[in-house]
Amino acid sequence: MSVGEQALSSELSAQVEDRRRAANAEALARLVGAEPVLVDVAPAGDVVPDMTPSTILTSGAPLEWDEYTGGQRRAVLYAAVYEGLATDAEDAEAAIRSGRVRVRTTQQHACIGSVAGIYTASMPVLVVRDEAHGNTAFCNLYEGESRHRLNYGSYGDEVVRGLRWLEHVMGPLLAEALRRSGPIRLKPLMARALRLGDELHSRNTAATLLLTRELTPAFLDLETTEHSSAARAVLEFLTRNEYAFLRVGMAAAKATADAAHGVPFSSVLTGMALNSREFAIRVSGLGDEWFRGLHPRLEGRFFEGFTADDAEWIGGESCVTETVGLGGFAQVCAPTLQAYQGGTTARMRENNEAMYAITVGEHPDFLLPPLDFRGAPVGIDLFAVLRTGVVPVIDGGLAGRDGGQIGAGVLRPDLDCFAAAADAYGARYSTG
Repeated sequence: MSVGEQALSSELSAQVEDRRRAANAEALARLVGAEPVLVDVAPAGDVVPDMTPSTILTSGAPLEWDEYTGGQRRAVLYAAVYEGLATDAEDAEAAIRSGRVRVRTTQQHACIGSVAGIYTASMPVLVVRDEAHGNTAFCNLYEGESRHRLNYGSYGDEVVRGLRWLEHVMGPLLAEALRRSGPIRLKPLMARALRLGDELHSRNTAATLLLTRELTPAFLDLETTEHSSAARAVLEFLTRNEYAFLRVGMAAAKATADAAHGVPFSSVLTGMALNSREFAIRVSGLGDEWFRGLHPRLEGRFFEGFTADDAEWIGGESCVTETVGLGGFAQVCAPTLQAYQGGTTARMRENNEAMYAITVGEHPDFLLPPLDFRGAPVGIDLFAVLRTGVVPVIDGGLAGRDGGQIGAGVLRPDLDCFAAAADAYGARYSTG
């Protein structure tokens, strides 16, 4: 019997177990009832709570500065240089150690981060509000198709040009387009993208096209204004970058997961995140504590010229999509992922179907056509994971030691963080 099963069977009374099940039903209702809406794009310093000009955000459960390693540490240092808070990486190191630059995690600011997840005050962010529950979440913009991006630990003239373009062209143009078009309801768009071959983590082709279609009337309106050249450039970017919607989907998933967080007695996961040291989970009924464990096991495909020896963990929170029934939990919708991350359609179906054993319900809107339109499995239950030994399947990209993306695949966490969370649950809610 696992540690978590012991906590459930021997430390929790029948009354507490009844309350847990009721709380999980409430958390599930919040997950499937969320209505994420894209309402704005604005500089992080203007909209992210407690974001200051000298704050840098990065992915994962919080660490002390000396604990960050490799590409994630480099990305934070480069972010300080990009923001004008330091002249070079050495100066950025000194600024962080002296307290002139503050390093925090995205999770402490209602944000969500891809890979290293870097935010600075000047960077534009997508603002997504859950209209059903009133909370707001943020995600920064996709940097483009180059393998070398700041969130993968790369820095140089190409990276800086791309970030400045997002800051001065794409961010303001998207904000203007939303002012003209009005907010964009994301759940119907995402549900349709599943029917068109996306799983909304590693494949966002259809969702990006659908978002572009929503914005096109506003882009056409801008053709007769001073924004015409920017509108054309942004339209070209969206047409060329099929991953652009991922950041929108991440913000929607973050707003959705946050709406389900804080339900007393609930054992439903409302967060999964990576930093350079570890994988961690957050549980609805266990406050803001993150329960930490080993990095996931990799089942991936490396791009040409790279091997497992080139891989490095540098953070990542795009697995928030799996917490709301997408990504690996809708993998069967995206058979074309085989060309990107390997595997077979049969294996993808097996992965997807296995997730029903560890979730508390099925999504009424996120329907999976290859499974006869069955609702996506949603609401990962901490104790179901420990009881079955089945861990969440997570679609994801692989980072390289020299910066940049070098592959993609499926990530499978260890049970250690789930056992730690179960122990904490038993300690908090035990009546013995």
